[in-house]
Amino acid sequence: MGHVQNFIASFSFDSRLAPYDIEGSVAHVKMLAKCRIIPAQDAQKIVQGLQAIARDLKNGTALPPAEDIHYAIEKELIRRIGPVGGKMHTARSRNDQVALDLRLYLRSEISVIDALLSDVQNALMLQAEKNIDAVMPGYTHLQPAQPVLFAHHLLAYGWMFQRDRERLIDCRKRVNVLPLGSAALAGTSFPIDRKYVAEMLGFAGVSENSMDAVSDRDGAIEFLAAASCIAMHLSRLAEEVVIWSSAEFEFVRLADDFTSGSSIMPQKRNPDAAEIVRGKTGRVYGDLFALLTVMKGLPLAYNRDMQEDKPPLFDAVDTVRQCLSVMAGMLASLRTNPDRMLRSTDKGFLQATELADYLADKGVPFRQAHGVAQDIVAYCLRRQKTLRELTADELRQFSPLFGADVQKLLAPQSVVERKTSYGGTSRASVRRQLRLLRKLLS
Repeated sequence: MGHVQNFIASFSFDSRLAPYDIEGSVAHVKMLAKCRIIPAQDAQKIVQGLQAIARDLKNGTALPPAEDIHYAIEKELIRRIGPVGGKMHTARSRNDQVALDLRLYLRSEISVIDALLSDVQNALMLQAEKNIDAVMPGYTHLQPAQPVLFAHHLLAYGWMFQRDRERLIDCRKRVNVLPLGSAALAGTSFPIDRKYVAEMLGFAGVSENSMDAVSDRDGAIEFLAAASCIAMHLSRLAEEVVIWSSAEFEFVRLADDFTSGSSIMPQKRNPDAAEIVRGKTGRVYGDLFALLTVMKGLPLAYNRDMQEDKPPLFDAVDTVRQCLSVMAGMLASLRTNPDRMLRSTDKGFLQATELADYLADKGVPFRQAHGVAQDIVAYCLRRQKTLRELTADELRQFSPLFGADVQKLLAPQSVVERKTSYGGTSRASVRRQLRLLRKLLS
């Protein structure tokens, strides 16, 4: 191929669509025979030729390069079975053919990524179950806020990934519509049976408008948006792992497989796997913006710009799959330090809200109770004390409503167990969340 031909060719990246292209072509040819558009014996010869190519590809035999994978397969078919192979392209265009391939590919990859998300959720749940009694500081603004169960914190990500799965399932509904039969843009004069092809390929329906079908990449864009959410959630979790594994926190220790050493500092074990997951998020965002930008000014119907849909889509699929796989392994091998987590709850006056709630429960307006708790914290700062070190007499200096029972309520475990509202951090709530997530996963 010449310089310009190389420039416009897409074979170097769309060759991964070969199995889907053959799957779609087999269904199309069977439909052509059923509708008596081509003779049955020709269709049989074509199907057998396509299946032979598919077997060879699976065994590692490469196709000779061509402008794109669609031409490459058709050329190879004609080389093997003769001119009858050219009948395969009756009643279709490359425009609806590539739209079909992309949907078949996306449908398959959505299932793979959904399974990988489940693996991450399972790893989170196993750690939550193992650490159901571990109490840690919960944070807002990365400042100590209130004690929470470590399991509760982990399950927050379990629910994020559940929403990611729901987004993918929802995206799949719109991907799962057959575009084949739209031809170049106007449909075809041949008496085709699109519903028959849809049934063979497992599509839920057929596209309603041929111009929309060949020029639509919404499914890919929607997938990339869902992939960006997955990457964002992975990045947030990776950031937590980086923080928790630092010497300042020491809440968790990463397995050596997920860390690396320093070139000059022999003591270092850097959380490289988590950092790279975090870094790859920008790459997935870039894939989404790349395709949105490609599509933003295109008139109907198909334009050659649209072959640039594949590099960002393939890159996002590969990146998200890798990151999910690494994260599942990293979480499964995580070693926790519950004692360190619990000791960290002594910093930052995490029980201050309990003092305000205690007074509110006795009839003090919460805003006033909040002010009393603030004064108590200021008192502790001046005297370099923690809230749990205050005596009942000291607390009664701020309000006569404080009784002897208040000190028992300030233990971090007690604070956690009192958070019994639906979705809260008590063990009963966390166990309910675990049961529900398990049910959703099964």
